[in-house]
Amino acid sequence: MPCTLGTFGLWLLLILTVSLVAEMRTLVTPSNGLRPKMSKDNDSAASTNSSLMDRQQRSFILPVEANTSLSKPVDTKAVLSCPPITQKAVLVTIRWEIILRDKPSCTRAYRRDTNETRAINCSDETISWDSRPDRNPALQIDPVAITHDGYYRCEVVTSHGHFSHGYHLTVLVSPEVTLFQLENGATMCRAAAGKPAAQISWTPGGDCHTVEEPLGNDTVTVQSSCRWENHWVSNVSCSVSHLTGNRSLSIELNQGVIVLGFPPSTLLIVLYVKFSLFLVILVIVGFIYFQRIKDCSPFFDVQALLTPESPGRDASSPGQNLLIHYTAY
Repeated sequence: MPCTLGTFGLWLLLILTVSLVAEMRTLVTPSNGLRPKMSKDNDSAASTNSSLMDRQQRSFILPVEANTSLSKPVDTKAVLSCPPITQKAVLVTIRWEIILRDKPSCTRAYRRDTNETRAINCSDETISWDSRPDRNPALQIDPVAITHDGYYRCEVVTSHGHFSHGYHLTVLVSPEVTLFQLENGATMCRAAAGKPAAQISWTPGGDCHTVEEPLGNDTVTVQSSCRWENHWVSNVSCSVSHLTGNRSLSIELNQGVIVLGFPPSTLLIVLYVKFSLFLVILVIVGFIYFQRIKDCSPFFDVQALLTPESPGRDASSPGQNLLIHYTAY
């Protein structure tokens, strides 16, 4: 009897356990009638929140930063503009970041709510606002100097987002061009203190040699010397190409320039041969000249001088006759 009651109790406990597990699964999984209603309410709220977040994100998307390479001649005025601000946008702040070589970064900023401008590490008075920042946030450099090479970046914050634009500024210096002839017969064309280095070409072309000499202030002097061998040249032109403009100079060479393509030893031999030929010709011409004098003169009787004295002839007569003839001649 006790064993029978024990077995019955175990079966009863097993049935109660299975029933409890089935009831719990039913509670965890909602019924088909309630679930669609709850899902619709949750999906509607999630869709509303998602659309609001999308609109907020779209209004604060940062555009891709634009960069421009800009070249300006020295001693001119440069104006750097910020990204345009639409009429519906409300300006918040403007910030210019100026990065020059071998100098600390300079920052110029404007805040609209307090109508305040600030400058941090900015000691160059030639760099300033072009006008009132709230009307035109452009930056001006007047005048442009070699030291203004660098990067300039404008950041604009409005109610529609953040916008920026950068400038890589390169300062140009026009070279001083001269053309002259050297004592050794070569012609020199010089483009002094240009930025960047100039390029030199010749008309007509010849045997030219070009060198560049960097200076301490980022400028470069370019010198080109030229010779014209085995050609008769009376006029040459030097053309200088540069970003600030091209120039061309011409020069008349002294009675033209002709350079023989011989080494110095060969030239000496040629001169020696020419001088020897000149002496030979001079001797021949002199001999012919004196021979003609001998043959054509009726008074210059050399044979009479060499003939011995004949009897009955005065010994002094030949000398006297010669003197008389020479005086008459």
